[in-house]
Amino acid sequence: MDRFEEMRVFAAVVDAGSFVRAADALDLSKTAVSRHVSELESRLGVRLLHRTTRKLSLTAEGQVFHARCKALLGAVEAAEAEITAGSVQPSGVLRLNVPVTFGLMHLAPLWPDFMQRYPQVTLDVSLADRLVDLVEEGFDLAVRIAQLSSSTLVSRQLATTRMVLCASPEYLRRHGQPQRPADLAQHRVLAYSLFHQGEHWAFDGPQGREVVKVNPILRTNSGDTCVAAALAHQGVVLQPSFLVGEPLRQGDLVEVLPGHRSGEMGIYAVYPSRQHLPPKVRAMVDFLVEAFRTTAWPA
Repeated sequence: MDRFEEMRVFAAVVDAGSFVRAADALDLSKTAVSRHVSELESRLGVRLLHRTTRKLSLTAEGQVFHARCKALLGAVEAAEAEITAGSVQPSGVLRLNVPVTFGLMHLAPLWPDFMQRYPQVTLDVSLADRLVDLVEEGFDLAVRIAQLSSSTLVSRQLATTRMVLCASPEYLRRHGQPQRPADLAQHRVLAYSLFHQGEHWAFDGPQGREVVKVNPILRTNSGDTCVAAALAHQGVVLQPSFLVGEPLRQGDLVEVLPGHRSGEMGIYAVYPSRQHLPPKVRAMVDFLVEAFRTTAWPA
């Protein structure tokens, strides 16, 4: 008797809760299913299932064996999916959700290369800063910038970005250089309204963690708008290095309180499941990982 088939049938019986339902799911007769399980128990020399006319339940040995079976069957399924995915050319429509600014600055220049590599894939790229539900809204993959918490989604880190406090030299000449985080309460602040810290900005420095309540003169859900106002000498911004890296290099902005750090975020590719991962999704994830091995913004 095929041991793999015995395990497959046994797991199906447990998952279905009955021999009849398992037989339907496996397209086998109830007799065949019952025989598989009986011969498995006979070969192992233990009872795996308690059988009554009303229900089935696992014995202690059955619980252990069922967990092992599920793990082995899952590993086989994943291996087959990986081999199949590697032999199938990526194709079809690939729906992506990406953040607006990051998508325009750092992802849009990559799409032509991806399209050239995978001509059978059609990209459908949606730019939005809101947190979309991938499954509910039908996205294959998203790029997210966050301190990623536990999630039912699968994630692959692409890069990191840190939050940089900065202002134009002209603004600092007019209003003075903050010497400590508390000084920001007296400065003109240009605030990103979707920032997870809200208007209580936290910094880690020589004195430990310091939190200051800022009083924005501008609130906006656009990081580009914050930076544009900062470049026009209107105030202090706290924005990710991927956005302010170039103005900092050019000297149009300078870092404020460089001895104080305000946190780091990961940039991730996230997708609903690693099981039966479509070749088009696998191709995009691997492409992005490769593209961001080095980043264009300062650490």
